[in-house]
Amino acid sequence: MYGQTTIGVSESSSRMFRMEVEGLRQNPQTNMRKYPIRQSGTTVITVPYNRMSDEYKRITRLGGKIVKIEPVEEGNTKTKAKAKAKAK
Repeated sequence: MYGQTTIGVSESSSRMFRMEVEGLRQNPQTNMRKYPIRQSGTTVITVPYNRMSDEYKRITRLGGKIVKIEPVEEGNTKTKAKAKAKAK
């Protein structure tokens, strides 16, 4: 409700998803990223649920196409921790 706050982490921010993307172009904006983007093949990006919309917009703006989206399993905490650190 309006004006109310919640304490703790919401469930949506703790769920992680792996997006498989193809066709991303290398440009000055993507050169600032810590990982290289290839013109051919696919790239896998792990994002929290609450950042999926922003990431989808970024991918389409860069000319990419999302091939597959799948949830990251709870047992893979190393991947989740790494993706959360990148999202901040």
